[in-house]
Amino acid sequence: MTIEGGQTLNTTALKPLGSGLLALAVALATQSSQAASEAEQIIQGKCLACHAQEGDQQWSRISHQRKTPEGWLMTIARMQIMHGLEISDEDRRMLVKYLADRQGLAPSETEGARYALERRLNTQESFESQGFTEMCARCHSGARVLLQRRPASEWEHLVHFHLGQWPTTEFQALARDRDWLDLALNKMVPELAETQPLDSEAWIAWQQQAEAPVAGDWTLAGHMPGKGNFHARMNVTSAEGEDQFTLTLTGEYADGTVLAGTGQAILYTGYEWRANIEINDQMMRQVFVLNDGQLNGRMFLRDQDEVGADVVAVRDAKGTSRILALQPSHIKAGSEAEISIVGTGLSGLPILGNGVDVVEVLSASPDLIRVRARASANGIGVSTPAVGAIEGERFVVYDRIAAVKVVPEFAVARIGGNGSSTPKVEARFEAEAWAAGPDGKPGTDDDYRIGMVPANWAVAPFNEVADADGDVRFSGQMNANTGVFTPAAAGPNPQRRMMTNNAGNLKVQATVQDGAQTLSAEGQMIVTVQRWNNPPIP
Repeated sequence: MTIEGGQTLNTTALKPLGSGLLALAVALATQSSQAASEAEQIIQGKCLACHAQEGDQQWSRISHQRKTPEGWLMTIARMQIMHGLEISDEDRRMLVKYLADRQGLAPSETEGARYALERRLNTQESFESQGFTEMCARCHSGARVLLQRRPASEWEHLVHFHLGQWPTTEFQALARDRDWLDLALNKMVPELAETQPLDSEAWIAWQQQAEAPVAGDWTLAGHMPGKGNFHARMNVTSAEGEDQFTLTLTGEYADGTVLAGTGQAILYTGYEWRANIEINDQMMRQVFVLNDGQLNGRMFLRDQDEVGADVVAVRDAKGTSRILALQPSHIKAGSEAEISIVGTGLSGLPILGNGVDVVEVLSASPDLIRVRARASANGIGVSTPAVGAIEGERFVVYDRIAAVKVVPEFAVARIGGNGSSTPKVEARFEAEAWAAGPDGKPGTDDDYRIGMVPANWAVAPFNEVADADGDVRFSGQMNANTGVFTPAAAGPNPQRRMMTNNAGNLKVQATVQDGAQTLSAEGQMIVTVQRWNNPPIP
């Protein structure tokens, strides 16, 4: 299921504008009103067979929940699957937009759970509430629950829906050893109503926020595991339909690979940026948060969401200067390296920190400055770089790597292909280097992060069982240079014991060479079977 198209409602009062801008604002307001009217007509025609009208723009069940765009999409899809709702893709897009704008979440209400929206599926969840962990987060992600708001009555409806739709819930692990329904109704419903209520100060405050400008030119900086750093420029132009935009992106990876693409974006709830953009003949999705003229989030392959990049972007604006990233963000004492400073409004002399000399400015523009830098032993530590009068980000000078970590420490890959309906799911690893702090001892509080460094990669059996079962042989192949693991094909394997599939339990081993010393680190990877049910929020 994909989220496409749609319009948003601008509830911000119009401020005095020039004649041209005023005409545009009036046109957008009219467009918004028309979109709202059309969405309400769809609700009247499609939803009132089951949902009662409770007032003007108020409907039973529907008006007593707040969710992300993905949450509303899943709700409407559930009506289609379970209750036979017939609705066109265009009408569904319009409803998602209408509901997300009027009954969405404030930005602060999504914090700590955005990993699910950004498809960071290797995240290991941990919650303070043991009850929440056992009652709500054992069949699906806890993030799915955290990304919605309801009153107690609606949380109670949800409990009954779960038991009615999945009656075996009470017989599963962490349920059959307790009075599940009593705990769900009398413990979890009050807890959720208190921690995730329908009405909140954050949502009230967010609805009063002025509309943020989106159209214009943006500078992007990103990092993709298995590929490296990149920088890009993205032009955003208003398209037909409120809060819809066309995108043009051009950029370059650190290895010289060119980035080029076009696409479309939508802004939900005033800050939830969703885009489909085709880059280098591959369709990618952007899931970003818009905040203070900046976009933050993840861009990933639409059909292979484990392949993605962390992205930060800033919009060009008069009087705005900002450093987004340094690529790379570290240098070894006694060496020279080419450093790219990515940002907007960059003007002036670049300063990387104490003990770091800018030997040569290779190129300079308002969004990208490339320099050749030399580091001395006097500058070891973490500095805040500057370009002219602005400061930002961090730059590290280190004399030696004290420790290495495998990132992520735990990952899941999935077999696939081989005629099955789901593709293989890769796992991607990086080696994160750390330096000992002033005390000279690794593993203490004053250690500081250097950054990602090249490594040699391998896999090994995680335990004796994995060794006996030949998991290294059967489960897939690790690229020794990139840290990208490609799992084996799906289906029974006649060469394996009991003709089982190609699942496995593997150690992920990284070896880093730092001068004369060799450092190593280990992580764990489970290679498992396909995931057949893969909703927008897992």
